[in-house]
Amino acid sequence: MKRFALVPVLAAAAGIFLAAALPGLGVSRDPAPQTIKLTMRHSRFQPAHFTVRQGTTVRFIITNSDPIDHEFILGAEAVQRRHETGTDTRHGAIPGEVSVPAGGVGETTYTFTRPGRLLIGCHAPGHYTYGMQGWVRVVESPFQ
Repeated sequence: MKRFALVPVLAAAAGIFLAAALPGLGVSRDPAPQTIKLTMRHSRFQPAHFTVRQGTTVRFIITNSDPIDHEFILGAEAVQRRHETGTDTRHGAIPGEVSVPAGGVGETTYTFTRPGRLLIGCHAPGHYTYGMQGWVRVVESPFQ
């Protein structure tokens, strides 16, 4: 009989523990903004792949350790094609797009509203074709 008296106490303790632990595990009803830092080095993004939860706003801080200018363009394949053939030489006014000078640091913010995969690219002449690419996988949020 005494064992059954402990069940509600243990269940309450487990509930308190999970409520405290879930935000630390990246699970919440309202995803908090997060920061992702990456480096441009040898005309590559490092790291080049990320996974974020749908509904999350990410602040990207991008360090260019190369002696040449680069750009960070986040978007679907159509966005990448438009930039690959476009003539814009500076970026920064559109979320998910920023030019980063040689040896400099750039920053952009982007809110991921749909699950799927978005591409990252640098469209300085020849860079995207050379392989200066990456991607962000957006996973569906159980709370959307």
